[in-house]
Amino acid sequence: MAYDGAAIVLAYLVFTLLRYEDGLTRDVANSAILLGLVAVLAQWGLGSLARLYHGRTTVASLDETLFLSAITATAGMLAGLINAVADPFLVARSVPFGGTFTALFLMLLGRAIWRGYVRRAEVVVDEGGRATLVYGAGDAGRQLVRSMLVTPGSDMRPVGFLDDDRWKQRLRVHGVSVLGGRGDLAAASKTDAELLVIAAPSAGPGLVRDVSNAAREIGLAVKVLPGVGEMLGRRDISIRDVRDIDVQDLLGRGAVETDVAAIAGYVTGKRVLVTGAGGSIGSELCRQLHTYGPAELIMLDRDESALHAVQLALHGKALLDSSEVVLADIRDRSAIDRVFLDREPEVVFHAAALKHLPMLEQYPSEALKTNVLGTANVLEAAAMVGVERFVNISTDKAADPTSVLGYSKRVAERLTAAIAADTSGTYLSVRFGNVLGTRGSVLTSFASQIANGGPVTVTHPEVTRYFMTAQEAVQLVIQAAAIGDDGEVLILDMGEPVRILDVAKQLIAQSGSDVDIVFTGLREGEKLHEHLYGSGETGDRPVHPLVSHVSVPSLRISRVRHEVTETWNSPPEGVVDQLTTWSVAEEGTLAEERELMARQWSGMEA
Repeated sequence: MAYDGAAIVLAYLVFTLLRYEDGLTRDVANSAILLGLVAVLAQWGLGSLARLYHGRTTVASLDETLFLSAITATAGMLAGLINAVADPFLVARSVPFGGTFTALFLMLLGRAIWRGYVRRAEVVVDEGGRATLVYGAGDAGRQLVRSMLVTPGSDMRPVGFLDDDRWKQRLRVHGVSVLGGRGDLAAASKTDAELLVIAAPSAGPGLVRDVSNAAREIGLAVKVLPGVGEMLGRRDISIRDVRDIDVQDLLGRGAVETDVAAIAGYVTGKRVLVTGAGGSIGSELCRQLHTYGPAELIMLDRDESALHAVQLALHGKALLDSSEVVLADIRDRSAIDRVFLDREPEVVFHAAALKHLPMLEQYPSEALKTNVLGTANVLEAAAMVGVERFVNISTDKAADPTSVLGYSKRVAERLTAAIAADTSGTYLSVRFGNVLGTRGSVLTSFASQIANGGPVTVTHPEVTRYFMTAQEAVQLVIQAAAIGDDGEVLILDMGEPVRILDVAKQLIAQSGSDVDIVFTGLREGEKLHEHLYGSGETGDRPVHPLVSHVSVPSLRISRVRHEVTETWNSPPEGVVDQLTTWSVAEEGTLAEERELMARQWSGMEA
């Protein structure tokens, strides 16, 4: 307050001297001082009312600058108004206005000098920290560099910024210069930098991959600030936030916004059954569904150890003696019928499946038994007891399939669509790609190979796949079940496809090991690039920004059951041919379907 008061009086005197030059008299000088004191009182009064001088804003911050400018201008107008109504004028009418702006300049200048002094005093010079380049000279990068400078014992010492914004190319922040853009990384590394931190929370996966790969090629270690989703609600960024690049940083999707009310409407208070409950997707489904308060959560699997694990995860104990766990195989039609008749589920998530592509290429009849007939068993049992909502978990390999896995899952989608047309409930499928961290996934395989000293095996240097975390996939599956219509396939947005080679390199870099990468070649039925949509499929997103809706042609279960008798004992080639036929076959007429049903029933009676 004292500084601002002195600035106003000094400004009024200086501007009066400039205005009157040789004509300045003692009376005019006294009048200028008197008017200046009026402005000081107005400044103090308004500043106190607005709590400017009570710590409402940080000194020399943008907020304080705006408040100070508004208060000083108002005080100046009051002084000018008093001068205007005086008869005669106390001083020339230009003095209050010129003095006001001169005073404001002095106030802001003093604060800026104070802020610079305080910041320099906070800097801790520690030459022991690793020389660090920061990619991103935005707000996050600036806060990070400041944290490096003021944190005692910091293991990072900023030596330069990199930013692709050409307007920042000559910028200096906290005494640290912007040395160029992404293309200047090699030149910037001549600062003896050892580390690069990507300080761009909104950066997409492509940028993270490109920058990290370029940095590693010239021998820089790479770390990253968390993404926008993780930083949401945080006001300050510090060196404590810096972490190693995670594989998830390479995936890059928008934040998943779940409509909890819609989910609660069809899950809360309902009897919910999950097949394949012990698997990676099934167990995560059970974990998330449990939080929505179903009346009963029925977990069905043929693997007793898997059921033990999921029950232990949910409750912290697993005695396997409660009715929530059901040991049954979806291949056993009569067992599945008994479970549905006894428990009468209202919502079903069908996650049970065989999923390993090369294994099913060797044993296609197993895919037929589980992924096709097993799905048919569950669908018919659900229709028998009047399930309200049925969700079949599918895969991106069902889009224009080239493998036994893809063919069998495509057939499962078509069977689900057929049941949807004949029942009162809502039956739909949800399609997505690879899930990180699941049993047998590329992530766990690579981690195991690295732990064993390598080599890491990749099928092809350009092979790409869509990836999600189990949490993301299940969250969107549950959401999709709330918004899907009968017979649809809902396709989850997987972001951009990721090169498997990039994932392998990332895991090797994180491990710090010197492990070779060996290319083994694409396996039978394996695609170089997966697609979420098949030929002729076009999806729109009428409800959720990350969920597309497409239609698939139906395939009657009765037709499949009838033709299975001719396929069951066929050699593997015959089974594959039959699966291929079912995946693309046109649906028969109603008369043909009735004839097939009649044959099936006559066969059962015999």
